[in-house]
Parts: sequence; structure tokens; C-alpha cells
Amino acid sequence: MEAGGNAPADTNPTARTSARVGVQIQQSRRLPDFLQSVNLKYVKLGYHYLISHLLTLCLVPVMIIILIEASQMNPDDIRQLWLHLQYNLVFVITCSAILVFGSTVYIMTRPRPVYLVDYFCYRAPDELKAPFESFMEHSRLTGDFDESSLQFQRKILERSGLGDETYVPEAMHFVPPRPSMQAAREEAEQVMFGAVDNLFANTNVKAKDIGILVVNCSLFNPTPSLSAMIVNKYKLRGNIRSFNLGGMGCSAGVIAVDLAKDLLQVHRNTYAVVVSTENITQNWYFGNKKAMLIPNCLFRVGGAAVLLSNKSVDRRRAKYRLVHVVRTHRGSDDKAFRCVYQEQDDAGKTGVTLSKDLMAIAGGALKTNITTLGPLVLPISEQLLFFATLVLKKLFQKNIKPYIPDFKLAFDHFCIHAGGRAVIDELEKNLQLLPEHVEASRMTLHRFGNTSSSSIWYELAYTEAKGRIRRGQRIWQIAFGSGFKCNSAVWQALRHVKPAPNGPWEDCIDRYPVKVVQ
Repeated sequence: MEAGGNAPADTNPTARTSARVGVQIQQSRRLPDFLQSVNLKYVKLGYHYLISHLLTLCLVPVMIIILIEASQMNPDDIRQLWLHLQYNLVFVITCSAILVFGSTVYIMTRPRPVYLVDYFCYRAPDELKAPFESFMEHSRLTGDFDESSLQFQRKILERSGLGDETYVPEAMHFVPPRPSMQAAREEAEQVMFGAVDNLFANTNVKAKDIGILVVNCSLFNPTPSLSAMIVNKYKLRGNIRSFNLGGMGCSAGVIAVDLAKDLLQVHRNTYAVVVSTENITQNWYFGNKKAMLIPNCLFRVGGAAVLLSNKSVDRRRAKYRLVHVVRTHRGSDDKAFRCVYQEQDDAGKTGVTLSKDLMAIAGGALKTNITTLGPLVLPISEQLLFFATLVLKKLFQKNIKPYIPDFKLAFDHFCIHAGGRAVIDELEKNLQLLPEHVEASRMTLHRFGNTSSSSIWYELAYTEAKGRIRRGQRIWQIAFGSGFKCNSAVWQALRHVKPAPNGPWEDCIDRYPVKVVQ
């Protein structure tokens, strides 16, 4: 019989009754299963809140008892207590002196708060966009790549998670390309000056007020340095403490923030500017070694300038306060040291080789980093679960899986370095994150590509542009870089954060998120 035909009438009442009974039995058998539909995350959240507020819950009854006892005291009891203190004047003075001394030492030795006043992410002009098909056609016309390499690049691009609006430097738009020292300088100037100009405009900070300057760019380190270029451009003061970090990979942005933070602990009442970028012009690979072609497909033009302050008056206007910086270096291991390695191929052409072991090494570095970061940020409930699992594993069953802490209880927003789709996928899986937690990373990769050390700032700008950051929320920036390094920075929002004027997402945020082809 066809599916759309009419079925014959059932003439067997017994069969109908049996069918109804059968349906009822099946339904009744499913009823107890509703207990399994209770999402265990709510049980876990209840446990988390109970442990987190355990001290408060214990102190409340004690305070109630004290208040009840105090309310029952009469004037004679209060007078007796005062006389008792008068006869123990030495004790009172000693306690007061200890309290004052301890408070003074605490205030003098505690780290000074470091505030993020504002930051700005550079966006290249539209004429530097490199759509997928234009990129492939341009690669073919250069004549440097054989057919196998072209097909490999096409496959990488299709799976990369990049969209059609990423940018490559001007020198790469010519046929043949025109990489030169002068073109590389021009790219650096456009990115760095473009970001710093807007940063100064948005914050109304004068160039002469800047006391510390830290610039990081891994692959382009000319003489005079990039930091000297900024000093010359903005006529910064002669006693500025400037630093230029080179060769430190995509995680150097967090390293630069850490260096600026340490300097702000020493030098009072000053501003620090951190500029994070990468330079592509002289670092495009024109050979046919597969492991060295991947950076061509992923890295794009980008940079960010960040204004940090240790001035207490800046707390009112600052967006964030720096809470923690945790740095992990795996350079002592030879495989980790060489997994992202700049070298020449057999034809003498220079490029950056990405090892097939990269993801495994990144996973190991991440594990070490979060082991250090966890006790600093995780609530006591998660630490107790982790410790209990560890004890059980040691004492009873060695096949017990280690407990993975729920970092969603520690952070409200995640800025994972947009190094590539595989990196984001791996962290989403290992940290048990939800799609919305990695949305900023995926959309940054799609819109701007891998902008190296500045990608975590484009991700933060995306979250701000969506209006998602509220006062008191914590943001985790995590980045990976050659060496091999994994670095984390934790920020806390000081207010409901609005996006800065002329931000990188200003005219396109309504189009995101977009569905990325898997």
C-alpha cells in the first residue's frame, strides 16, 4: 500500500484494546526516565554555589547569635566590659599597634593595580582585501608554486575558517609580488601608526604622557627598531622606557602586557603603550614545501595598540583591570622548540615550518598553563573536585579519568588565539566549552584571519561590539606561540563596556556570527 493511501478499518476490538494497553505500558515504562532528563549542570551549579558561599552560610548563624546576645545586654554589662578593657590597656594598645603595622605593610607591599584604559585594533583599507579566488589566482600567476602546492593551498583555505574579507599587504597584490625592506617598513607603519593614532584620539592621552612603550613583532625586526619608529613618529619623551620584542611568536602580545605590568609596578603614575603586530611582506613563502605553505594561507594583516595605566584616577574611565598573567615555556623540549621554526627549504627559500606535532605540543603547553592558572581563578568547589579525583585515582582505581575543571565557572568570556580552526576546535573540546564561548575566536578568524599576537584583541573587540561585557565579568585571553609557549591573561571588567569609536567591527558586527564551512 502507498504511504498516502487509506488504511482498512480495524475490525478486531481485542486487537485495538491490546494495542492501547501496549502503548500505555510503553508510556508508563518511560515515565520514570524523567529523572535522567534533569541536566546535571544544575546539580553542579548548586554544589558550586554551596561551596563558594559555605563560609557565609556558616557565619550567618553565628552573627545572628551574637546579635541576639548583644541585644540582651543591659547598661551594667556594657559598663563592666568597658572597665575590663581599661584594666587591660597594654593589651589594647599592643593589638592596635599590630593592626596598624600590618595594615601599613599590606598597603605598601601589595601590587599596584594595572588598568586597561582602552585599546584599538587596526583595520586595513578595503583595497587590500584578499578574497579566496583572488588569492588562488594570484598565487598561480606568481609562477612560484607548482600544481601540487596550489592544490594544497586551496585545500587549506577551504578548511581554514577564513572568509573573503581578510587583508594581505600591498606588496602581495602585485604580480609578481614586490617584497622589500621598504615595503615591509610601510606595512609596519600603516598598521602601528593606524592603531596608535586612533588609541590616542579615543583616550585623549598626549604622547608626552607615555612613560613605557613595548612593541612586539615576531618576524620583522629592522634597525632602527619598530619601537624606535613609534618614538620618532610621535616624538615621545627622551627618558621613555622602550622595548622591542622579536621572534616570540603569536603569544608575544601577552608577554608584552606582562612586561608592561612589571614596569608599571616600579614606575609610579605613568602610562604604558603596548603595540602587538606581525609583518607579512618579507615573510611570504614562495616555495613548494607543504609544511611552510600553511602560514601563507592563515596569516593576515592586523595589529593592536593598548593603553595601560597605574594611575588610581584612571580607574573611573578604564575598561578593565589586569588580574593575572600566567606564562608557560616548553622550549627545553626539542620537539616543542622546533614545532614552529623559521628556516630555508632545499631551494634556499625562507619560510616558517609548522610541525605535524603542533597540536599535541600545544595541548601539553595548555595543560601546564591551566595547571598554574587554575588555583588562581577556579572557585574552591572545582578545586575540591579536582583534588578529590586525584586522591581517588592514587588510592583506589588508577583507571579513573582525571577531573577537568569547569573554567566556565571562572570566566565569562574567552579570547582564544585565532591561530586556525584546529586550534579553536581543540580548545573548545579540551576545555569543554560551548559554541558561544568560542564564537569571538571563530568570527575573528573568519573576518580578519590569523593576525598573530593581536588576534586576542580583535576577539575582545568582537565581544564588546556585541554588547556582552558587564561589570565584574572576567575575560580569559589565551595564546600560543613559537618556542613553544602558552600564555594567559585574565582581565576583569570595571564597567559595562561599550565598543570604542571606529572599532574594527563597527560596520559589520550585525552580519556576525556567520556559519563557517566545516
